[in-house]
Amino acid sequence: MHRQMMRSALIVAALALGACDKQEEGVWQGYIEGEYVMLASPYAGQLQKLAVRRGDQVETGKPLFALEQEAERAARTEAEERVKTAQARLENLQTPRRPTEIAALREQLNQAKAALELSRANLAREQELFRKGFSPRARLDDARTAQDRDTARVKEAEAQLRNASIPVGREAEREAAEADMKAAQAALAQANWKLEQKSVAAPVTGLVQDTFFVLGEWVPAGRPVVSLLPPGNVKARFYVPEPALSSVKIGAPLEIRCDGCQPIEARVSYVSSQAEYTPPVLYSKESRSKLLFLVEARLPQAQLRPGQPVDVRLK
Repeated sequence: MHRQMMRSALIVAALALGACDKQEEGVWQGYIEGEYVMLASPYAGQLQKLAVRRGDQVETGKPLFALEQEAERAARTEAEERVKTAQARLENLQTPRRPTEIAALREQLNQAKAALELSRANLAREQELFRKGFSPRARLDDARTAQDRDTARVKEAEAQLRNASIPVGREAEREAAEADMKAAQAALAQANWKLEQKSVAAPVTGLVQDTFFVLGEWVPAGRPVVSLLPPGNVKARFYVPEPALSSVKIGAPLEIRCDGCQPIEARVSYVSSQAEYTPPVLYSKESRSKLLFLVEARLPQAQLRPGQPVDVRLK
């Protein structure tokens, strides 16, 4: 609203000057305008730090201001603890169950292996005695049967130990724990982002045009605290009458003059498609000269200040 009022006042002033003074042909009056970067936090809070003052030059990344962050820090701590809890639960579900049972099954496997070794030794002895005729076949068959039995027991004990070492029946629990872990990590990322939004740094290099709050004041959400004017956001705005409009095209070279400054070279960056001032009569040759069209030209550097009057002409 302030910018529109200023623009309207300058247009009226330009028209008044054009009416009072005979303007040099091919020279148009205008003014310098700045496109400000208004920096705000999306969250409300008390202004605790203001690292810049009006008129300071700042580089990209320089801290500008910070709002109170106690609630956001507490939320981040809570989110970190939830991540730790979810991680511990997931790790617990990923480890084998019943450590004492696994130890008992391991001992049973060792006993089965020992019994198998004994059965093999007995079978070898009975085979030798049977070959020499000192032992009947029945004893040899019994020894062979005992070895087969102990071999089967070893395989059974090994299978039971493997089954006990793998989490069985916990697939659904693990999936739920993984989902909880992802949700906790997302909540932590959101808490970190909210905390970062309470501290604002300069997104571009520029001039601190103004600050709108002082330390200790309550800043509503989204309300600008600092305004920056980057060098590339300065432009000249002037008004060209309809008869000269055809000579003003995008990219056309211009010469901009102001009181007490050297001529500045620029190029046309914008030409309005509509007249800023329309007389309340039919378009006659006499009334066409009253039509003014807005034209803008970007300046190569911020050599002039917003609001400064200038004279513009085609080179």
